[in-house]
This record gives sequence, structure tokens and C-alpha cells, in this order.
Amino acid sequence: MAIGEFGGAPASGGPVISNGLYWFYETGHAALQPARALADVTKLYFKNSLNPFAHFTYGKTMVAAAELFERSTRRYGKPDWNLNSVMVGGERAPIHITTVWERPFCRLIHFERMFCHMPRRPQQPKLLIVAPMSGHYATLLRGTVEAFLPNHDVYITDWVDARMVPVSEGRFDLDDYIDYVISMLHFLGGDTHVIAVCQPSVPVLAATALMEADNDPYAPRSITLMGGPIDTRSNPTAVNKLAEERGSDWFRRNVITRVPFPHPGVTRDVYPGFLQLQGFVSMNLDRHVDAHSNLFFHLVKGDGDSAQKHREFYDEYLAVMDLAAEYYLQTVDTVFIRHALPKGEMTYRGRRVDPSKIRNTGLLTVEGEHDDISGVGQTEAAHKLCVNIPPERKAHYLQLGVGHYGVFNGSRFRSEVAPRISDFILSIQTPAKAAVRRTPLKVVG
Repeated sequence: MAIGEFGGAPASGGPVISNGLYWFYETGHAALQPARALADVTKLYFKNSLNPFAHFTYGKTMVAAAELFERSTRRYGKPDWNLNSVMVGGERAPIHITTVWERPFCRLIHFERMFCHMPRRPQQPKLLIVAPMSGHYATLLRGTVEAFLPNHDVYITDWVDARMVPVSEGRFDLDDYIDYVISMLHFLGGDTHVIAVCQPSVPVLAATALMEADNDPYAPRSITLMGGPIDTRSNPTAVNKLAEERGSDWFRRNVITRVPFPHPGVTRDVYPGFLQLQGFVSMNLDRHVDAHSNLFFHLVKGDGDSAQKHREFYDEYLAVMDLAAEYYLQTVDTVFIRHALPKGEMTYRGRRVDPSKIRNTGLLTVEGEHDDISGVGQTEAAHKLCVNIPPERKAHYLQLGVGHYGVFNGSRFRSEVAPRISDFILSIQTPAKAAVRRTPLKVVG
């Protein structure tokens, strides 16, 4: 849950920003609807093969301009998973995606592989991937899920857009997040391994500590924390410093507003997706401007492959959801302002969270060399807190040459990071026959 994933605007406290902000946004979006419709008509007109202009630069330029305008002003919906099958042991197995557990703010998705013949490799550990609740949908981890499907029985948290949750369903904060993680582990029935991608590292570590303290038989067999802000005092990034410099009150006054009618969550206090998106884009504004300029020229030149790659990336990147204000405010205050977990001051419903209670769960931390959101050392700090995990059950890995998103997506993740995580999980699952790792991990003693 790096601040950068929250759009560069952490907060703490109660909502005091004008409740008309969201209303003005919705009004502006609705006002542009006729212009978007005209852009669609223009695009169809100049793409029609019967139109002589369609074959000349003028027509192609009009089509490119119309598409660029429509894509720049639309609201992007939740993307599809687009995971239909996976190759397991030489067999192409269809995937059946189902919701197996549900609460108002989250659904647990199961990627069930429909085998005609059971794979030869007997170990297919249950794997719960806890996706970030930081603005983007869980589909951002499509590549992460795909990498683990051949050797694991994969589940993932599918967080719900807060503007779609009626106020009657109650509030959602960091304590509720921890409750959800514990409840899902109970539902999965034990013998489960957990991967926390970025933001969930803190609540997953807290949930594991609480379960181990209670001798809960459903505590995870292992947890893998990837690019997470366990201790943002270690090698702080620009976005970490931003939180401390501005303080809680400034963000409280500037990012929280209320969901307007006609959304189901009308009057719910949220950190809205459109403000988060503004933060996402502003962090790398030049890169996004260049990308859209390139889209225009690709369309004019007829470079369909490059244009399609742009569409696929931005259909995912620009799809954002609102976050419940209570969760957002409490999380940023706890993690980025007060550094409560590494200081031993984090509490869950009045109870202190003590990572030293973790004794049986394996711990793997993964970081990216060029991560500018969760700096190198922030995730590895978990090992200093989990002092009672035996050395043979914990390890740390630093992936060279990648930034924040390269930790859990992309070619290096598939070829270097994911295999190491799978090997670590298998070594915990069957300690007597530990997997041979492709290159040694850094064992933390």
C-alpha cells in the first residue's frame, strides 16, 4: 500500500473536503457525453471503407483524434480477467473462475483448473493472493495469477469499489481488512500459503501474528510479502516523505468526499478514484503524454499492434475504484505517519499486534532494486520483527533491474521471481524434500 499506489495523497482523520467535489466531477462527466457520442460517430464515419477520406491521411487523422478524445474522457470499468486456460504438465486445462466467499467489500475468487487427468506433480499448494486495495482492481495482478496457476491452486481477493457498497452495509477500516484476511484463511481450511502484493503486506503480517498468538490452526503455512511498506523509515522514497511533510490533517482536508447519487454507495465517505487517477498520472506525466501522442501517430500510420498494446495497458491502468475513507485514513496514519507496526505500537481492535508471536509460518520477502514506491529495505524489515521464525523458514530476495511493478508483473517476474516464490512455498510445504532453488535466496538469520 505504498502512497504512490494511493495516488500520491495519503490522509488521516475525518472527511472535511467539500461534498460537492464528487458531484461536480459527475456533472462534468455527464456534460461530455454528447461530445463522446459525436466522437464515436466521427470515428465510424471516417473508418467506413465506402468513405473516400478513409483511405487518406485526413480521414485517418480524424479517426485517431476521435478515439483519443473518447479514450481520454471516458470512465473505465472493471477489466475482465481474460484467463481461459493454463498449461499444466503438458495438458491445456480450462479455467473456471468463481466467487467462493463474499463480504460487502470483497469477494474471494477461485481459479479452478478443470483437469481431465490429474497432474503428475502431486504438490499443488493452495495459494491466496491478497491484491492491493489501493485504487486499481485485482485484475492488475492478472500476470501474477497466470504465473502461479500451473503449480498452485490459486485464490485472489477481489476488492469491491466502495461507491458500489450501500452505507447500510457499514464502514470498512484497517481492522476490518485484517478480519477479512483471517476469515478467508478460515474459509480455505488451513494449509494455505499467502502472497501479499504491496499494500496488503502490513495487514497480512498483522493477521498472521494475531492468528499465531492465538494458536489458530488456520494460520498460513507461509507468507510472501512483495514490495510492501513494512517500515517506511528504511530508505524512504519521495512519496513516503510526502506523507510526513504534509501531515495527516492536510490530506484529510483534501482527498475525502462523499459518493453522489445515483451510485449505490450514495453519501459514503470515500477517497474517489478520479482523485487517485490524478495522482497516478501526475507522478509520470511526461510518460503518459508521450504514450497518448504515440497512440495518435500509431493510429494514423495504421500500426494496429502498437495501438492495441496501448489500449490494453491503459484499459487496466485507468480503471480505478473508490476506497472507503475509514480504511484509507487509518492505514496511511498507521503505516506512513506513525510507523506503528515496526515501533510495536500497532493495534487491532485494542489489541497489540506482535510479529514476534509468529513461530511456525514461513516468511519470504521480495523487493525490486529500483522500486521508487516501497524502497529497498522496507519489506525486508519484516524479518527484524519476526524474530522467532527459524532461519530455515525465512528468506529474502532482491530482484535486480526492476521497479515497483516489476516485482509482481512482467518478464523478469515470470522468469526469476515467481519460480523462487514457488520453490520457497514447496520447501515449506514439504520441508523434508525442499525444492532446489534456481539461485540461492538470501537466508535471514
